[in-house]
Amino acid sequence: MIVCRSRLELEKLRRVNQLVARVLSELRDMVAPGVTTKDIDAAAESLVRDAGAEPAFKGYHGYPATVCASVNEQVVHGIPSTRPLVEGDILSLDMGAKLDGFFGDCAVTVPVGVVSPKAAELLRVTEEALFRGIDIVRPGARVSDIGAAVQQHVEASGFSVVREFVGHGIGTALHEDPQIANYGPAGWGPRLAEGMVLAIEPMVNVGKPVVKVLSDGWTAVTRDGSLSAHFEHTVAVTADGREILTLLESDRDRVRQLQSALVRT
Repeated sequence: MIVCRSRLELEKLRRVNQLVARVLSELRDMVAPGVTTKDIDAAAESLVRDAGAEPAFKGYHGYPATVCASVNEQVVHGIPSTRPLVEGDILSLDMGAKLDGFFGDCAVTVPVGVVSPKAAELLRVTEEALFRGIDIVRPGARVSDIGAAVQQHVEASGFSVVREFVGHGIGTALHEDPQIANYGPAGWGPRLAEGMVLAIEPMVNVGKPVVKVLSDGWTAVTRDGSLSAHFEHTVAVTADGREILTLLESDRDRVRQLQSALVRT
């Protein structure tokens, strides 16, 4: 069942998603050679709890950490470890929180020091694909229009879209209807309506789209060992378009520049 949220519910969703965005911003600043993803996870849990919220992922179906920290060929759901990050890695940080009964969810992939040109291009294209999808969001659009826009941009850039994992609705549960694939034809599925809240999250590989899950039961990796990136925003459908609930005020100018560049391409 798809739920359209009231003004009061949207305000609660705005609060928790802004918290998640602020925590992720602090975690990004920690990313450097020599830092471990376990260090980052500990900081994330402390920041979330100090804000009066709860980690959304820790304990979810048995997941053991606050953050999903996925390095290089790890696509999603990487478990934080004591392995130090090294120059040239890329690190996906995916984090959620629960506050006042509502959930927030956001992800970003970060370069560790100086990365290869191909890795930098992967990060750029994946974030661009996220905003291609976000720009589709408005009342009357179809859910599949989002994934079609993501896939078109990714494949035009020579990369591939992961099929096994998708975006989702979010609200009083971390994962709600509808599911939002990052591929497929436009024009089908439910129509978007004011008050719907969507977590849009393309996962993009340098190589082929196929993934496998490791023996830990969580970490998904590219089957061919190629690099993978993951970006996510939580977005509310408004009367005249959309509001990105996980977008910090400090990031608005950069995002406007990114969106303007996409319009010109």
